[in-house]
Amino acid sequence: MSKPLVIVESPTKVRTLKKYLGKDYDVEATVGHIKDLPPRALGIDIEKNFEPKYEVIKGKDKVVARLKKAAGHAKDIYLAPDPDREGEAIAQHVKEELSQGKNKDKFTFHRVLFHELTRNAILKAMQTPQPLDANKYEAQQIRRILDRLVGYQVSPLLWRKVASGLSAGRVQSVAVRIICERERAIRAFVSEEYWSITAHLAKEDSPVFTAALKKKDGKNIVIPNEQSALEIKAELSASQFVIEKVEKKRSKKNPPPPFNTSKLQQAAIKRLRFTAKKTMSVAQQLYEGVDLGPGEPVGLITYMRTDSTRVSTEAANQALDFIGREYGEDYRPKSPRIYKNRKKVQDAHEAIRPTSVEYTPQKLAPYLSSDQKKLYSLIWNCFVASQMESAVYDKTSVSIKAGPYLLTASGSVLVFDGYLVLYREEENQDEENEGQLPLLFQNDPLDPKKIVPKQHFTQPPPRFSEASLVKEMEENGIGRPSTYAAILSTIRDKNYVELIKGYFHPTEIGFIVNDLLTDSFSKIFDVNFTASLEDSLDKVETGHAKSLGVLEEFWKSFKGELDRAGQDMVSVKGVGVSTGLFCPKSNHPLNIKVGKNGPFLACAGYPECSFTSNFSRNEKGEIVIEDRNEDEPTDKTCEKCGKPLVKKQGRFGSFLACTGYPECKNTQSLVNGQAGQTTGVPCPVKGCKGEIVEKTSKRGKLFFGCNLFPKCDFALWDRPVKKACPKCGHPFLVEKSSKKKGDFLACPQSNCGHEEDKDSKP
Repeated sequence: MSKPLVIVESPTKVRTLKKYLGKDYDVEATVGHIKDLPPRALGIDIEKNFEPKYEVIKGKDKVVARLKKAAGHAKDIYLAPDPDREGEAIAQHVKEELSQGKNKDKFTFHRVLFHELTRNAILKAMQTPQPLDANKYEAQQIRRILDRLVGYQVSPLLWRKVASGLSAGRVQSVAVRIICERERAIRAFVSEEYWSITAHLAKEDSPVFTAALKKKDGKNIVIPNEQSALEIKAELSASQFVIEKVEKKRSKKNPPPPFNTSKLQQAAIKRLRFTAKKTMSVAQQLYEGVDLGPGEPVGLITYMRTDSTRVSTEAANQALDFIGREYGEDYRPKSPRIYKNRKKVQDAHEAIRPTSVEYTPQKLAPYLSSDQKKLYSLIWNCFVASQMESAVYDKTSVSIKAGPYLLTASGSVLVFDGYLVLYREEENQDEENEGQLPLLFQNDPLDPKKIVPKQHFTQPPPRFSEASLVKEMEENGIGRPSTYAAILSTIRDKNYVELIKGYFHPTEIGFIVNDLLTDSFSKIFDVNFTASLEDSLDKVETGHAKSLGVLEEFWKSFKGELDRAGQDMVSVKGVGVSTGLFCPKSNHPLNIKVGKNGPFLACAGYPECSFTSNFSRNEKGEIVIEDRNEDEPTDKTCEKCGKPLVKKQGRFGSFLACTGYPECKNTQSLVNGQAGQTTGVPCPVKGCKGEIVEKTSKRGKLFFGCNLFPKCDFALWDRPVKKACPKCGHPFLVEKSSKKKGDFLACPQSNCGHEEDKDSKP
């Protein structure tokens, strides 16, 4: 009798399932997606209701053949990729491939959803399979079609108008827009001075406490400058301070819900200094299973791509039992805490939680890597804390009269730590650390020990960190949990933004691309429009909207903007982007253009005026033309055409260029102001009579190459030393360095392995 076949998307899951399902099932992996739209074509027939044309991904033919062979004589195929839209797409594509030709009606397909990879969850899911979810697949397919329509039609426009290698994305471009708009708000911000006044007060011999000035004659007070602050200080110094009102109350602070994907990413970025991408990678490892002994893989957390904060009753009760046993009944609520989701579409998933609270971080420490332990501890602590009793504070608020002025003071005492014993939210640290006030009563006189004016300046809005950008995208409904990490990686990889000291800064190319896209596609790359599309996808998944209607509505807006952009979008390659500045040589307008080394300034009077210059921007975003030296004559000649070489200034420093340009485009790198400083080592290429010299790459990195380039393209990163290898006879060694060995010499031949002290004699 043939065995049923279980198909998952990850090889790691295969081992876990084989352990729990035993020999009754065969298990195979797709190793990710097996089909996708073609990489070098749009792959969507717009005229045929946006029909996608999927094909087997290059290199996955062997995987498909293996799956077909594994299916063999099986009748039941259990499709068990991840329980989300992408997993549904993988399941659908596997079904299509296995059902071809004579196998069309051979198999009975079942969809299995593993929300956690534990024995009970796996066996329960296998006992309660579902049909494939057509609506969920449609929602994923529409997202793929929308992304392809935008990416494959707007990106080529950027290649023509700006530079090759750029890309546009339906969601990534909106993320860049958010960052650019924040940066412009920062640059436009005008700081304003204001002052605050704090009084240091005491009641007889009680400890001194501070109170902040809030009102004058019952109205909120604004102190614009030092003179006003000093005048108010003088008035306060002459006034009697009397307590007008004392309010005491006991307040509770409830624990936060367990993590969904975005909140996990935000917490891991802030607390662990993980990137969003790293967070999801480590979480995937914890979900798919960690060995807790030889051949004992156990899934440690539930599925990590979720919008949900819901937890199962079983898991909540398990947490309550653990809390009562380990922390005491005071920390254990009478019933489980219930956290409601904002949207029901993702409610099939639970929040991210440990598969068992009995797997404490301390118990698992010997089996986890450092990163796994950190992330697992964060998830475990947050989940268990989410089911604990509230923290309890005694809060005191005091109003103090001083003539026409009103000051306030507040203090709090933590009466019961509750969930804080396990998990504290960073954004609430100030409230938790609020000081304690002495015992005060109405009409008590107070002695002013010191009155302190302090100068302040209003601050611009903060730049986005990875955590705050994820939060912004989530709050605006842009993207989904599975897309955040990829978006943040893509916008950096494309050099649209830089992450400097933990905060996103748009690059010049980022600004240029953003401005072109938002000018030409005012609707498609609008934050609200992008969010409304996400809502439409949710409606398709729940069966409340038709996929064709969503695509037709989008195409109607997009096609018109695409056609206009093809005609009207400014060509940065040709005309350039206007700066409002004028050429110092010809007084023609200066425009920003983009070359192979990035943006630069160029005179609009070219070819009559060939002025170009690098530039930077000051803190207000204004263009600053960098000092531009005229070409400096040298005594060297071009080895290609014999014309003189001149010294030029480029983005990565000075270099030599042939005066025969553009007919001759020969250039030479300069290192420390010298052309191709020799190492004294002959080029090892057979028949080459050149020698190895110092050079710099386009990114300014030092390397070593033949001085007869491009005739000979020999190059290496390590500095060569004129000393033959005593082991294999290679004509030179190279300098190496490591923390363990320090500086040493090594043979560049990978199959040799010779190493020696750097100071050894030839």
